Amino acid sequence: MLTPRGNDDAAAIVLFVLRVASGLFFMFTGIGKFLTFGSEVDHFAEFGIPWPSIAVVLAGLVEAVGGFLLVIGLLVRPVALALAATMAIAIATAGRELGGPFHLGVAPALLVLMLVLAWSGGTWRSIDALVLARR
Repeated sequence: MLTPRGNDDAAAIVLFVLRVASGLFFMFTGIGKFLTFGSEVDHFAEFGIPWPSIAVVLAGLVEAVGGFLLVIGLLVRPVALALAATMAIAIATAGRELGGPFHLGVAPALLVLMLVLAWSGGTWRSIDALVLARR
């Protein structure tokens, strides 16, 4: 499950940059959900998401913790799948209600990127790769 793909030098570096950049992005969006909690709950309610307060907390935790785990390269595959699911939900809810370049541009791009990371796993400079190297 942890064995990385794309280990040639160029692919590994590109995947590393994409993993860290997207991880930082998710960390900040996840933290942002807590900093603007009230408006996030209102938005989630507008989108028809049940139990919006709980949904905001769950989404914020998945994004913030998942983003951090991507940055350090720990459990890359399952984290990327969880973040892909949050992007699919964002597209299906906010994308449908609001549209716009973020929900119908950035979110689909992040969904695809998370699927690529779920396929590739933690390549160069990841804890996953270090754990495998020790085995």
